[in-house]
Amino acid sequence: MEDQMPNIIELIDENNQVISFEHIMTLDYDGREYIVLAPTDRDLDTEEDEVVILRVEQDENGDDCYVSIDDEDELEEVFAAVNEVYEKGLQ
Repeated sequence: MEDQMPNIIELIDENNQVISFEHIMTLDYDGREYIVLAPTDRDLDTEEDEVVILRVEQDENGDDCYVSIDDEDELEEVFAAVNEVYEKGLQ
């Protein structure tokens, strides 16, 4: 079996620093698309199993852009959906 290389996505933070993330999954939930990422740099202030969930939207050119989720209820619902998908994958 071949080892799969992780799919790395680089994002620019509010301080113009490039941060690398591993793409964990893309999820369609409630008519919207979300991307789940894990930081590749464990020196960041993150737990080992911490993930980042961003909403996928399109800019004026139709290109995907990743938007943070400010609504706590939306974030909790999407996180629960991510956990459900993950747990089904373990069965």
